[in-house]
Amino acid sequence: MLEERKKKVLKAIVEEYINTAEPVSSNSIVNNYDLNYSSATIRNEMADLEKIGLLEKTHTSSGRVPSEKGYRYYVDELIKEDNISLEEVKYISDKLETKVNEIEELTKIAANTISEVTHYTAVSIGPKTNKQIIDNIKFVLLNTRMMLAIILTDAGLVKETIIKFDEDVNEKQVETMNYMFNNKLKGEPIEKIDRPLEEYLYDEMTYSVKVIKPVIEQIKKALGEEQLHLEGANKSFELPEFNSLEVAKNFVNILDKKDLVEDVLESGLAEDINVYIGEENKQDELKDFSVVTFKHKVGDKDLGTIGIIGPKRMDYSKVISVMKYINKKLKDIE
Repeated sequence: MLEERKKKVLKAIVEEYINTAEPVSSNSIVNNYDLNYSSATIRNEMADLEKIGLLEKTHTSSGRVPSEKGYRYYVDELIKEDNISLEEVKYISDKLETKVNEIEELTKIAANTISEVTHYTAVSIGPKTNKQIIDNIKFVLLNTRMMLAIILTDAGLVKETIIKFDEDVNEKQVETMNYMFNNKLKGEPIEKIDRPLEEYLYDEMTYSVKVIKPVIEQIKKALGEEQLHLEGANKSFELPEFNSLEVAKNFVNILDKKDLVEDVLESGLAEDINVYIGEENKQDELKDFSVVTFKHKVGDKDLGTIGIIGPKRMDYSKVISVMKYINKKLKDIE
């Protein structure tokens, strides 16, 4: 446990570095923060904080910057979690009051709002479909060889997919499919459908397998898709860290790897704001970045996950404050 004076000095250094992206000197702390300590006292505290691994000294300056361990201590012990203005509260409330019919769309709007307020890149993914209950399946014939399938789950997730056929389909066949699919699958958890859909349906359908097979394939595909959304990628490239070509290329590569981003979003705990700083990230590609995530969850229902990917010099206070407020608003909406 740090002494109170060390806590105040560390907090000031972290916040000064977040604001300026420049190594922090004792004079900048004296001039910009009302700590009532002399420059010599602050220098001594900075030296002690460096010895215990919370600060690092750069090669280009006599100033210090936070280490990953320093950021972690700041997030766990020193952060202010109500760092959100009345203007931001109103902006968030207005954005989230947009009427939407699909949970995925609401999650996407929330991610966009977080990116707009924090000026970092946000990613979001809808709820994992294999945990949900099939509530209804509706088929609508568009023409003799094309049909629309609409799948609704208990979490409010709506999946739509177009199915094309190699032979003509009529309204009576579509009516039969509506009855059969709902009779067999309604109320079933997607992950517990323990036999191929063919076994549920083929023996009870009296017409061509060429009609049923594409329906089954498209439903499986639609239910298996995870919708990943990216918001504000350009915002990160305005940050000083991204003046480095290597950092910028690494960031682009991360965003291009859908499986990697999905893994990042799914790794957090269900009920918390999760913060991973540099080496705390499991993925090697993220060792130079920080990730903050939270799950959009109401009761036992998983409604998606939202995350921020940014530099280790992230404004954690702003990001966590905004995420906590948005998480609260999303629960109110439900």
